[in-house]
Amino acid sequence: MKILLFSLALLFGFQLSAQETTKKASAKKETVKKKGLTFTKLEIVRDAIPYGSEELFSFEFKNDSKTPAIIQGVQTSCGCTTANKPEAPIKPGKKSEISVKYDTKRVGQFTKTITITSNVSEPITLTIRGTVLPEPEK
Repeated sequence: MKILLFSLALLFGFQLSAQETTKKASAKKETVKKKGLTFTKLEIVRDAIPYGSEELFSFEFKNDSKTPAIIQGVQTSCGCTTANKPEAPIKPGKKSEISVKYDTKRVGQFTKTITITSNVSEPITLTIRGTVLPEPEK
């Protein structure tokens, strides 16, 4: 019985210690400003997009880190969306852009996401949202 009580007390003590460590780590994250890629917009909304048009959504960003940024991946949420990334590293303090194109032969509202991965920041999710108008009658 003593062993059981001692084990429970020990287990309870470890849980309290683990929670306190997690709280301290969370507090540190809030006060430390992370450097990396800073986008001017995370979402672009366009209404009344003409059917079959060549709409391009451009997301500008700046490399706020101290090392050259390499865009390692650009993942779109479906095949109806394509994205172009810079191939060359972006030097610290310099700007660049990611351009996204949506298939405007799909009529109606849409919301698509683009996930950016790089060597200088956590993955960043960009969003394009809009409405494609029906094809004009001939």
